[in-house]
Amino acid sequence: MTSTACIELKDLRLDTQIGTYAPGASIPDQHLLNLTLWISPKLILISEDLMDRVFDYDPLVLEIDRLAADGHYETQERLATRIVEACARYSEIESLEISLRKTPVRESSGVLGIKLYIDQSSLASMRTILT
Repeated sequence: MTSTACIELKDLRLDTQIGTYAPGASIPDQHLLNLTLWISPKLILISEDLMDRVFDYDPLVLEIDRLAADGHYETQERLATRIVEACARYSEIESLEISLRKTPVRESSGVLGIKLYIDQSSLASMRTILT
């Protein structure tokens, strides 16, 4: 039997500024992140309740907060790319899916976002570039 494991972060509200808007345009007041990190099941199915047995995601969440607040972004894609690069620095992460969305899109309604899946070989390639 094959096992898979992931860590899911859903609807994390990012304190960020993305985009340039014309006067009178709807300006999004929320930027929400979903992040799924596939890891070894050995980091979830643990025999002892010890932090050194699991993937400690808290430093990654802090880095995501820092990246989001790092200044003005013209595009959601750039912030998502920087978050993926931050994830690539953790060898425990085998693959990932990220989605970033903003709301409202128009007249207090709608959600618009991007989604990206990075497989294991793409993440490995990214790691060689980042080192």
